Amino acid sequence: MTVRLSGALSEFVSANVSETGAYENISEYIRGLIRRDKERVEREAFDTLKDELQHAFTAPDTSYHSLSAAEVIARNKA
Repeated sequence: MTVRLSGALSEFVSANVSETGAYENISEYIRGLIRRDKERVEREAFDTLKDELQHAFTAPDTSYHSLSAAEVIARNKA
């Protein structure tokens, strides 16, 4: 995999990858960025699920109705 950077982006990476920077090499820096982005995506998915569950748990009982397993399967196929 190859990534080409120029100008301000290249300078920014160089500043973070050096003896005085936070990373020893560019690969370590890129892996760190990807890990943080992956964690962000997973956290957003978890927060969405948490919000949906919170909404479901606070809904009044009258908003629910019984479904058979066959009805659930049919609904999910649609």
